[in-house]
Amino acid sequence: MAVAWQHVIAKSAGHEFDITQLVKLEPARNSVVYGHGLSLAGLDQQTRASRHVGDNPRTFKRPGRCRAYVRQLPAARCAVAPPVATYVGDVINNRTELTMSLSFSLLRAVLLTASLALTTTCPAEEAPLRIGVLNDQSSSTADVTGSGSVVAARLAIEDFGDRVAGRRIELMWADHQNRSDIAAGIARRWIDVDQVSAIVDGGTSAAALAIQDIVREKQKVAMFSGPATSDLTGKACSPFGFHWTYDTYALASTVPRAMAKSGADTWFFITSNYAFGHALERDATAAIKRAGGKVLGGVRHPLGTADFSSFLLQAQASKAQIIGLANSGDDSLNTIKQAGEFGIVEGGQRIAGLLLLINTVHGLGLKAAQGIIIAEAFYWDMDDATRRFSARFEALAKKKPNMIQAGVYSAVLHYLKSVQKAGSIDGPTVSDVMRSLPVDDFMSKNVTIRGDGRVMRDMHLFQVKTPAESKAPWDYYKYLSTVRGEDAFRPVAESECALLK
Repeated sequence: MAVAWQHVIAKSAGHEFDITQLVKLEPARNSVVYGHGLSLAGLDQQTRASRHVGDNPRTFKRPGRCRAYVRQLPAARCAVAPPVATYVGDVINNRTELTMSLSFSLLRAVLLTASLALTTTCPAEEAPLRIGVLNDQSSSTADVTGSGSVVAARLAIEDFGDRVAGRRIELMWADHQNRSDIAAGIARRWIDVDQVSAIVDGGTSAAALAIQDIVREKQKVAMFSGPATSDLTGKACSPFGFHWTYDTYALASTVPRAMAKSGADTWFFITSNYAFGHALERDATAAIKRAGGKVLGGVRHPLGTADFSSFLLQAQASKAQIIGLANSGDDSLNTIKQAGEFGIVEGGQRIAGLLLLINTVHGLGLKAAQGIIIAEAFYWDMDDATRRFSARFEALAKKKPNMIQAGVYSAVLHYLKSVQKAGSIDGPTVSDVMRSLPVDDFMSKNVTIRGDGRVMRDMHLFQVKTPAESKAPWDYYKYLSTVRGEDAFRPVAESECALLK
């Protein structure tokens, strides 16, 4: 995970030097700083080290090469006095890489002169644009959102560039632990104290609904990728809220439809007992009834349940053809594992994971997950563009991205494009521009945003492969079909959102 670095190390002739005091760095905080005037600051894990070794606080070491980066301000914004010496380097993504073949004394002179020039001739720059990733980073859904969403947001900023509308971009993140009260407290503090302009991901549905209330009040932008509840663009919609990747209505209208076509039409639900599970069961039940099916019963469990035996016994006793899982993350994984122990699939019942992400399939293994039908907005192996993004993501996160994390990338990139077009970070102004621009990236091809904030992307149906069908790591899905956005998401005529009236 990227962090804000408290120390800057230069290496010359086999020696390492702490040159932190020569340059202006941000105070220690959970943020990655981009576009710092003229400063020495690494922008990724491969550029710097910051752990003390032994008792000497000025000695640092890290494996591999240790380099430093100098960022130059555009000439139009600031006239920087020429340094006392030239340096050798190559321009890489608008960064000038300073080779450490210079002697330390010369490097010190160059940096000191440059930093003095910055403080004496540069006007004060605009306050930074701050984007916050707020989700679960330590609880039952951390694997499917968590630090992976931070990586995705970082890649979007990297691809856009480190400045927008005259401001440098900062990325912040925090763990709400799947608690709506903590999510609300962090969101309020970010906006009131840290001047955060946009919050992304949201994690779980209950947390997202709390965040939605605050951004509505404060007129800041929220882009939800992890939360599923369709209420975010229904009765809880906001002019400043966007539901980016999927929702309970889309999941409920795609998977049950596919199951009905196979002749299975009786259901029993095992549901997470909070906002997401309730909304998913509600929307799936409506879709099942529209397709002529029946729901024979259901049971609800607390978030983070370890033992599903009593719930599975009730599902088994119902004789329903399909056991629908209106849960996610570790809860889905544990349900399916224990269903295997009870021989439920061998007994003739089928399991439908209404929100089953690739992380859960990876945790289960193909032997346990094979044959399950899944609805997703993204799969890493769909085309060359998704494979390129996924390779970059995996290099940092050490796993393939799921649709939530891909959606975070898409949301942050679209937000930055909208800020650039608006020339402003004002929430209402940027929100209007976001709705006017098509969403276009590796997972979104000219996708529109509806007035309620619903991103009208396509949903895809996949079947989990058998072990014999899988040819490589993470090769888990077999493509079945695509459901167009206008068919997947709740129609305007059924919406409770006041923005569509």
